[in-house]
This record gives sequence, C-alpha cells and structure tokens, in this order.
Amino acid sequence: MAGRPQATSLIDALVVEVRERILDGRIVGGTALTETEVAGQYEVARPTAKAAIERLTAEGLLRRGAHKSARVPVFDGADVADLYFARTCLERQVMRELAQRGVVPATATAAQAEIRELAAGEDSSIAAVEPDVRFHESLVEALGSPRLSRAHASIMGEMRLCMAQVQTYKLLRIAEIADEHQAILTAIAAGDPEAADAALAFHLTRARDQLRNHMG
Repeated sequence: MAGRPQATSLIDALVVEVRERILDGRIVGGTALTETEVAGQYEVARPTAKAAIERLTAEGLLRRGAHKSARVPVFDGADVADLYFARTCLERQVMRELAQRGVVPATATAAQAEIRELAAGEDSSIAAVEPDVRFHESLVEALGSPRLSRAHASIMGEMRLCMAQVQTYKLLRIAEIADEHQAILTAIAAGDPEAADAALAFHLTRARDQLRNHMG
C-alpha cells in the first residue's frame, strides 16, 4: 500500500483496497486470506491486516470457520436464492412503510443521481455496486429503526458479492438499474405502498433470476 494517500486510517484504506479486489474478482471465490499474506502483500503490520480481515468478515465479504483462515465465499444458486429471499422480505416492508409516509430520503436521491451518471458512461461497471448499496441502505435507514438497519446491513455484506457478479457478467445494464430505482422512488413519493412494493419486488427478482440463470 506504499504511496496510497492517508486520508483515512490505514485499516480503512486496507479494507477498501481488499474489498475492491474481492468485488471485481481479482481475489476469486474460495481464496484464503491470512494475516501474514495480507500484511506482506500490502506492506502493513499484522495487527492492521488482522483488523481489516475482521472488518471484511463482519461485512460478509469473507467467511472464517473456527481455527481456519478467512476465505472469500463461493455462492451457488441456493445461496443466491436465500440471500435475495431474505433481502426481499425485509425491503418490501420498508418500501410500504416509506410510501405511507410519502417521503423520499435525500441520500437515496443522491445515490440515484450517482448511478445515473455512471449509466451515461457505460453499460456495466463494478463502480455501480457501492451507490446501489447506498441507495437501498438509505431507504432502510430512513425508517429510523437501528435494529432493522443492522439486519439489513448483515445481508448487504454478502449481497455485494452478488451485485458485483451481476455487473462483472454484464447481466443488467446500469441504466436498467437506475430506471428500476426511479420506479421505486416515484411510487414512494406518490404515497403508493402497493406500487412501491411491486417496483422493489420486480427490481430484486430480476437481478436474482439473471444471476441464477447465469450460474446454470
């Protein structure tokens, strides 16, 4: 990590670097990440490497069994189905609640604008994953329930891997994602819980089906 600007803590910078490499496939599924290897590759102390690995494990981007090295998860079709099932159950209720209030969070609008900007430049990009995550997280956080936000965050860690694969394999264009997000926001702003629920369900179901079909 020599030469990287120290705008954030070294641990934060390391987490960002390794996260990006996992999401874009440079660190492939099944790869083990040991403290010694991470410390050596990124020229950091072992406690820094350990802290970064622990953070990424908490996010769901790594899995670690007892007395075993952390590894990048390998998902099959059943994993994908279960992740999207859990996420859909949670987010559909969120959309209904938000639509009843008729309030669109400014953070969701900002994330949507970022996705639109990316859509204008290319059809597919890993760069769309983080604003996509922020879009959905901001809608959940708008309800003001810490427990709901924690439950959603625990799902979205692993979901990042699915979303990254959707972009890596060019299964959905960024413009399509932006259009589907807009349908959700429009329904919320209109105070229409049924439409918001349906728009969210369509959005997540299509991504799930595209990814599962790609897996075969």
